[in-house]
Amino acid sequence: MSEAIKNRYDFVVLFDVENGNPNGDPDADNMPRMDLETGQGIVTDVCLKRKIRNYVETVKEDAENYGIYIKENVPLNRSDARAYEETGVSSRNIKEKRKNNENPDLEVRDFMCRNFYDIRTFGAVMTTFVKDNLNCGQVRGPVQLGFAKSIDPIVPQEVTITRVAITTEADAERKGTEMGRKYIVPYGLYRTEGYVSANLARKVTGFSEEDLQLLWEAIINMFEHDHSAARGNMAVRELIVFKHDSELGNAPSFKLFEKVKVQRKDRSKPARAYADYDVQVEAEMPEGVTCIRMI
Repeated sequence: MSEAIKNRYDFVVLFDVENGNPNGDPDADNMPRMDLETGQGIVTDVCLKRKIRNYVETVKEDAENYGIYIKENVPLNRSDARAYEETGVSSRNIKEKRKNNENPDLEVRDFMCRNFYDIRTFGAVMTTFVKDNLNCGQVRGPVQLGFAKSIDPIVPQEVTITRVAITTEADAERKGTEMGRKYIVPYGLYRTEGYVSANLARKVTGFSEEDLQLLWEAIINMFEHDHSAARGNMAVRELIVFKHDSELGNAPSFKLFEKVKVQRKDRSKPARAYADYDVQVEAEMPEGVTCIRMI
């Protein structure tokens, strides 16, 4: 593993959806998530992290040091148990290790960070598995994402669908089609903001330059291998990165985010494409900060 990153980063991601549901709410019949006061669409941070995890798993295919801890059909405890087995930490030797000024808790935690990309990146709560009064601990990851919100209010539409395949023999005697429904957003441009802490990378997880480049790659391509009819057409349109010259940063995040301005060109009609928006980034940056538009 290479050394941890040495620079702090803040970033803005713009992505859009066309005729799809970017993040359904199970408490609202899977309608697109919305801010009920403003009408803006919402996509949770958990949803976006899932896309990033899926991309890394696709391109790395569980390569050494690039495993995914939170993944489909794999209990978390299975990965936790592997950490104890491979580090050899147990109740039988924990007292001896501590007597020798070793730290078995950190040994297990560091194993998890070293072997799982998403723990090294986003952190994880790994206290679900208790063996010999030990657990894998909690890790605060250096990469954090906020909820994404649409630039303008969205107007979800309920579309009725039919199918000719009938579920049961009894139903087939009574009807020739079955009805269903799905929710779509005709068009929405969403914005989310994120942070990369070099301080946490150095002190806790060891998140490296190679990990950082993979993160940018995963963000840019997070919808490319996740297409489905339910989600319609989704694409990342902008990845705007602010690189600080120091570990702790040279300017407040909010001041950098304010330099990214997104406006609809014509408010007399609803937006239906990315071309309906104008994205501008102020050229003047605080001393010690460089802006990189990766898309």
